Amino acid sequence: MRSDIKTVFFDLDGTVIDHFMCIYRCYKYAVEQMSLPPVTYEKVKATVGGSVPVTMARLIGEERAPEGVKHFRKHFDEIMLEDLVELPGVEWLLQALKEQGVQSAVFTNKEGNGARAILAHLGYDAYLDGIIGTGDTPWRKPEPEFSQYALEQMKADPATSIMVGDSPFDVLAGKAGGMRSYVVATGSHSVEELEANDPPADGVYRDMVHFAEEFLGLSAAAKTR
Repeated sequence: MRSDIKTVFFDLDGTVIDHFMCIYRCYKYAVEQMSLPPVTYEKVKATVGGSVPVTMARLIGEERAPEGVKHFRKHFDEIMLEDLVELPGVEWLLQALKEQGVQSAVFTNKEGNGARAILAHLGYDAYLDGIIGTGDTPWRKPEPEFSQYALEQMKADPATSIMVGDSPFDVLAGKAGGMRSYVVATGSHSVEELEANDPPADGVYRDMVHFAEEFLGLSAAAKTR
């Protein structure tokens, strides 16, 4: 394990879990309730990342987005633990970081209470030192104030902290806090798309196991998940 890293911030959707089907069902529900044209799974997956209000505005326009968000959140509260997929290697990595004395936190644009409920359901909260989401503050990634808040909550030094995510939002959020940013291609972007992003991430990896082995120097030989 690298000695220069004391804190790891993880994005949630597309990084720690695959929740895209549940998210899609909530956007689908919202537009149906508003009698709007249907949205496709592919369109939703390519659009998510900036928080529900931002994604909703992109999908249906700024004017009706607040109404859509209300429908989304109502349905999300009902089905948030459905279609929940644990991404390979994540639990093993969280456990390994805990054993190595490296603090870790989830830092997400998913609503904070929902993120905490999901991570508790999976049992991942036992490995985490913090879970920070939208609604916990007035900000969202990649606003610098949100990154600064996350660092302060963890009492973390940006020089020894890293952001790990799956999208350009995560790269920007890390850089906004003065951290190095790394991305995995298990979410809405491919390796090629992530490598072409501007500003670039400090490293691009296929998945969490690849990241843990190649960058952190951990061995996945004994991993169970």
